[in-house]
Amino acid sequence: MKKIGMGLIGPGFVAAHHLDAVRRLGDVDIVAIAGSSQQSTEKKAQAYKVDRAYGDYKALIADADVQEIHNTTPNHLHLPVTLAALQVGKHVISDKPLALNAEEGRKLRDAAVAAKVAHVVTFNYRGNPLIQQARGMVARGETGPLSFIHGYYLQDWMNDPNGPIFFRGRYHMFHQYNPQAAVWGNMNWGHAVSSDMIHWKHEPIALSPTPGGPDRDGVFSGSAVLDNGKATVIYTGVAPPTSESEATLRDGVHTWREAQCLALAQDDDLRTWKKLLDPVIAAPPPGLAVTGFRDPCVWREGNSWMLIVGSGVQHKGGAILLYNSPDLRHWTYLHTLVEGSSANAKGVNPVDTGEMWECPDFFPLGGKHVLLISTMGKVRWKVGTYASRRFTPEKEGVVDCGAYYAAKTMLDADGGRILWGWITETRPDADLIAAGWAGVMSLPRVLSLNSENELQMDVAPAAHQLRAAHTSISRDATAAAHQKQLEDLRLHDLAAELIFEVRSSADEFAIHLQCETGEKFATISYANKSGSRELRVDTMSAPISGESASPVRLHIYLDGSVLEIFANETTSLTKRVYQVPSGPLTLKLEGAAELTLLEAWQMKPISRDRLIGR
Repeated sequence: MKKIGMGLIGPGFVAAHHLDAVRRLGDVDIVAIAGSSQQSTEKKAQAYKVDRAYGDYKALIADADVQEIHNTTPNHLHLPVTLAALQVGKHVISDKPLALNAEEGRKLRDAAVAAKVAHVVTFNYRGNPLIQQARGMVARGETGPLSFIHGYYLQDWMNDPNGPIFFRGRYHMFHQYNPQAAVWGNMNWGHAVSSDMIHWKHEPIALSPTPGGPDRDGVFSGSAVLDNGKATVIYTGVAPPTSESEATLRDGVHTWREAQCLALAQDDDLRTWKKLLDPVIAAPPPGLAVTGFRDPCVWREGNSWMLIVGSGVQHKGGAILLYNSPDLRHWTYLHTLVEGSSANAKGVNPVDTGEMWECPDFFPLGGKHVLLISTMGKVRWKVGTYASRRFTPEKEGVVDCGAYYAAKTMLDADGGRILWGWITETRPDADLIAAGWAGVMSLPRVLSLNSENELQMDVAPAAHQLRAAHTSISRDATAAAHQKQLEDLRLHDLAAELIFEVRSSADEFAIHLQCETGEKFATISYANKSGSRELRVDTMSAPISGESASPVRLHIYLDGSVLEIFANETTSLTKRVYQVPSGPLTLKLEGAAELTLLEAWQMKPISRDRLIGR
């Protein structure tokens, strides 16, 4: 029996699943694959054990040995790639979705009918046994109400917040997004909009890699600004280097050239964007041996635009590079805004060793300036003085000591400084793939400086609209009354807001979130050793400000697997807890501590049965 010749276009993460499934059939030959460049596709072909590699999808479609095309390209390429294959009589199996909208879908259907070829879409989530079981449990009422407070996707991967901006009465959140899988890769800019920073609606993907362009391998992080009222974004595009000396990103897995690119909004809904063909900053400053060159942050200063890029210098440490421009298109390198020092740590990825500072953000706050950088798994803040385009740090600390990264700020409708962050996953990739989604956006946090010029934060008051049933313990009640109210409190559906104030006469106390059966969900504890106070959430820890005898004030948001915890305003710690409790949670206070204040609210989901409003 003659085998069918199969060609695959789009050799990203999901391609491996298609190739594996085809190889199991036995009557199909994998002839070739095609990608965005000849060099990168040849590497993929070698890894996938495929003989032929094309840097142009049209060349693969023209291959006479290929009768069937698998289209695993990014979503915005489904129409042109599939249509080109159908028009020459090739059968097509397209990864989901068929197209970006119904009109495109009808065009593909008509082309398939005219060509008398098979046209298939691989969308099988609804038939997955796990999905069917979950659907049945919800229908039978076995799960209880589904409550979600944070914004995230029902499927696929999201990470860094990018270019959040308030524009024409709405908040726009762009972010890193992989529409093809629940793991990192194939970076696009996702887009959601909100009127209140709490209830969000998904929009179409804003920016995707351009085949053959400077961002052909990924649209990385960046910023959004208004230039004479027109929304403009500057972001990092990645592509294969033409030579080893061009590479700026080497993390042990990828080798890429990073460049800063610009796109202009073509409508007031910020749905359509037009990219400049060439980068506005094509390479790092000459002679600088950088460990990275990405994630631009842009602001207006007098008559000039200013821009910083996250970077680092080999064997010297992380660094932030400063540029200026009259028009957002022509940039001049000035100098480093601030530099770190080498930790002399061993590692392949310079971000892990601290020799690369990524996702920088720089802004005025409370008479000072604040620089945020992400490195070594944490977001770090530096508060200091900015004068004559030089920044002198005076205080520094960690924004969040838990599962929180790549923070980005914006101004709200009232001019307040709002912080967003990517709440990272702490479970294996296999679990993410099984779940079908990964990544959560934090609740909006309002930033300020305290009297010591330390960064402090709390969740924006906009989140108060999610408060439902309320329980409180008054300061005037007896200890016995406090204990009785605590014992009677129940937190349902893993959706709650809690405010505690605890005064301890000992060096340690703990608050256990547990089921009525005693089954533990999470433990929040406090320790005071040698005058150094510490907050712990299971195995994570963070320092707490204040004198040893002063009370500890905790503000906690519980939403499914997410715990966002704030202590004494200057400490925050985000924890992922993937355990599903068997019933409502109770609170148990352990240790020689007095609960002087407790307020608890059940939280309402941001929509009735979805994670994001429609």
